[in-house]
Amino acid sequence: MNIQTHTIIDVPFGQITISASGHYLQGIDLFSSPVVASTQSNPTIQKFIRELEAFFVQAHNTWSTPLLFQGTDFQQKVWQYLRTIPIGETQTYSEVAKALNSSARAIGNACHANPFPIVVPCHRVVSKHGIGGFGGKTEGQEIMVKQWLLEHERNR
Repeated sequence: MNIQTHTIIDVPFGQITISASGHYLQGIDLFSSPVVASTQSNPTIQKFIRELEAFFVQAHNTWSTPLLFQGTDFQQKVWQYLRTIPIGETQTYSEVAKALNSSARAIGNACHANPFPIVVPCHRVVSKHGIGGFGGKTEGQEIMVKQWLLEHERNR
């Protein structure tokens, strides 16, 4: 039986929670933390933390930590597509929708359900007339984080 562990780490824009079970990363939560974070060392989380620290020094798309994707076939199709958006670039919800023969709203919903922000770069999807949403919000801390990530990637 694999026990899920949660680790909270400090990053340039605050604290995030990383969850793993066995050899797989299960999620990255940029905005809220579980009630209890484990003090157990999980090799999968430790590997991901090293990759994440490297990202914060120099933005990259090189992630080797195994991810446990859980979502609908459509969500997984969107998440796979998002990983093809080059670092430092953005696409609009409607551009992604056109590429996947879908709707902008469906793309936004799949972005919101993304369990691996940063690794699956949903922050690179913006609206036609602005930054769009992030983490289910269109203002506040979530948008500040999206702006930070986009700026960090542009300045790599």
